[in-house]
Amino acid sequence: MRITFLCPHLRIAGGVRAILTYADRLAALGHAVTVVVPARGVVRALRRRLAGAGPAWMPGFRARVRWVARWDADALPDGDALVATAWQSAPVAAAAPARCGAGFYLVQHYESLYHGVPDTVDATYRLPLRKLVISTWLRDVMRERFGSDAEVLVTPVDLELFRPGPLAVQSPRPRVLMLHHEYAWKGVADGLEAVRRARRAVPSLHLVGFGLRPPADPGAYDEFHANPPQERLGAIYASAEIYLCPSWDEGLGMPPMEAMACGAALVTYDNGGCRDYARDGETALVARRRDVADLAAKLERLAADGALRARIARAGQALVRTAFDWGRAVRRMEALFRSAAGAPGR
Repeated sequence: MRITFLCPHLRIAGGVRAILTYADRLAALGHAVTVVVPARGVVRALRRRLAGAGPAWMPGFRARVRWVARWDADALPDGDALVATAWQSAPVAAAAPARCGAGFYLVQHYESLYHGVPDTVDATYRLPLRKLVISTWLRDVMRERFGSDAEVLVTPVDLELFRPGPLAVQSPRPRVLMLHHEYAWKGVADGLEAVRRARRAVPSLHLVGFGLRPPADPGAYDEFHANPPQERLGAIYASAEIYLCPSWDEGLGMPPMEAMACGAALVTYDNGGCRDYARDGETALVARRRDVADLAAKLERLAADGALRARIARAGQALVRTAFDWGRAVRRMEALFRSAAGAPGR
């Protein structure tokens, strides 16, 4: 099959990693896969095209990358399936000519919450595109808010990259790891407050942060890893006993799943997307959304109880390493594309 993904950029990000992994693995199965990326300008697009620029952080990427000045019908190749991957690309896929193939919309977050003008973003979920969503929460959002069905394809963890293998560290225990992000909805302020409260009962708690950029306040974390390379990230996860996810909303939430795969016990808000892997009291401790007191209480409980922490970590690791598999996910996406390509019309 000829498959086209409309990817917003090639920078390292959880959603982009998922798009490119699907593209790469489908290409490995023998499909002609093209990733179309806007470069914001004719000159820039030409330079990147001539340089053969691809995702440098994914060596050996097997799909073709086509740089364009902007998305439009003339820039899209003929194909059997055309996949929008963000709200900005959905109208392009919906308006594409039939030669581009069956239209799909890979929904990785309810983007109306935090990205773009809500009414404009909401309109994309009503477009006549077949929806693929990465969590049951997103499927429910599509059904309840837009009367649209969707196929659930939970994004798996890369088990080669994220696996147990503790990093030798000399810091106090327990080590609590948290993603630092500038978006308010990532809940960093909530997480820092939860840690402050939990330390009243567990003073030895050692807070480890990681993110693309360090925090403005260098004292916010006991230890910080700025923009760690991909091959180092798994070791950082594995060095922590607890992963703290204070995000208010997540389409799925890859960092918590990656940390669980590496052996960390999860404490998280009920952020929607986590419901596919965070089962309260079984694979994680789950606090009420945006309830800092509850988040702090759950963190304190896990930090103070080593036996509970070990049980939660084992169960969480077993779930994310077995329930979600890249081979199965790619084959299912392939089957959906084949079915749509064989159906009449768009």
